[in-house]
Amino acid sequence: MNLLRTLATISSMTLLSRILGFVRDFVIARIFGAGILTDAFFVAFKLPNLLRRLFAEGAFAQAFVPILGEYKNKRSETETRQLVDHVASLLLLVLLAVTLIGMAAAPLLVYISAPGFAADAGKFALTVTLTRITFPYILFMSLVALSGGILNTWSRFAIPAFTPVLLNVAMIVMALFAAPWFERPILALGWAVFLGGALQLAFQIPFLKRINMLPRFAVDWKDAGVRRILKLMAPAVLGVSVAQISLLINTVFASFLGTGSVSWLYYADRLMEFPSGILGAALGTILLPSLAKYHATDKYDEYSKLLDWGLRLTLLLAAPAALALAIIAVPLITTLFHHGAFSAVDVFRTRDALTAYSVGLLGLILIKVLAPGFYARQNVRTPVKIALVSLFVTQLLNLALIGWLKHAGLALSIGLAACLNAALLYRGLRRHGIYSPQPGWPKFYAKLAIALLVMGVALWFAGGDAADWLRWDTTQRLLRLLAIVIFGATVYFATLWVTGFRLGDFKRRAAQ
Repeated sequence: MNLLRTLATISSMTLLSRILGFVRDFVIARIFGAGILTDAFFVAFKLPNLLRRLFAEGAFAQAFVPILGEYKNKRSETETRQLVDHVASLLLLVLLAVTLIGMAAAPLLVYISAPGFAADAGKFALTVTLTRITFPYILFMSLVALSGGILNTWSRFAIPAFTPVLLNVAMIVMALFAAPWFERPILALGWAVFLGGALQLAFQIPFLKRINMLPRFAVDWKDAGVRRILKLMAPAVLGVSVAQISLLINTVFASFLGTGSVSWLYYADRLMEFPSGILGAALGTILLPSLAKYHATDKYDEYSKLLDWGLRLTLLLAAPAALALAIIAVPLITTLFHHGAFSAVDVFRTRDALTAYSVGLLGLILIKVLAPGFYARQNVRTPVKIALVSLFVTQLLNLALIGWLKHAGLALSIGLAACLNAALLYRGLRRHGIYSPQPGWPKFYAKLAIALLVMGVALWFAGGDAADWLRWDTTQRLLRLLAIVIFGATVYFATLWVTGFRLGDFKRRAAQ
């Protein structure tokens, strides 16, 4: 299996999901704007979404996939099925308990995550209601992550990559057609989250049946594989998902700032997650199973070469994305969100946050490539230590920057700490002898720098004046933005080609 082709497949599915995600945010921005209602929804949605990333896509996936890969490669199908059954059953029981507790404790959770809301009784009560509606999302999505881990181990990458599309479809439909039927229309978004989670889980069930890995309820607390996964999960919560913890803490800080601050950060984060999801999540998804196979079969040289391939591809694609987000922030934000209740002030405040986020985008994506280098070897201590250092630095930066840059300072603190996290992960891989750079890095850096410089200059002149983007209608913005994106990408890849890069240089086979 060609990993570059697999990456293209996953990225295309993720691109579809992200495009629909922007349609979703366009609809939300047009109908609800950026104010009390959206602040309440985004805080309520952030809680189960954070838990999903912490336990489902974060710690659970990094702990489960390497061990499942080991069972698949070294043990019988019966033993592998038993592991899946026991893990799924235990996960279901724990998630049911967490969901019920979370719904009951919603007022406390909202007070902890957004204490500034307590000054407005109506805003606080609305956030509590939305939290109770959306909290079962963690139940659905953790089971979706379990299913996705199984499917990815069996090289069925496209199915989990497509699944998030269903959440966006649910939110778009509910916002457009169901919201007017609610006494408080914003509640339609809460129920859309619930519905989207259920749809995603239901979608993956037939594909699990096809590979004969649909979990059956069978609890075994003493299963050795389950115990190993649990042992890896506890520290991996911090090691993999420190950025999400930082985002939650940032919400606490933002709740004390002016109305709209939470929403400005949310919209900027959505734009930042576009390249992060398409590239970072996709690379992490395809790297982890192959790294786990190389580790299980003691092919350490291939392990290092695969990491090198991932790092080069990340720099080649993530660096221009970060630069582009900073340069054409206003064209992006006005085209996607400057409609209806989303004002010009909202555009510039979101621009400030997006520019700050772009500083750390490369670091955020590199973490998703470097962390699997440790977790595929079932090494959790090193990433956890690094994650704790990064989390501490993030909060110091928050305190230092919030008074000066307001909400943009919160975004910048996450980005800078992510770069530190990635740098420390890289140093750890080198020090432990896990990764050794392949020849050719100095020339790679030089060619990349030239391409980035040429693209940056081209985008700067093509972007135009911010006032024009505020004045143009939706069609004009969309056409001009498409032209700028195509022009920038063409300039960048043409420069790479002139300097000697070829697509064939990045072909790589998956571990067999």
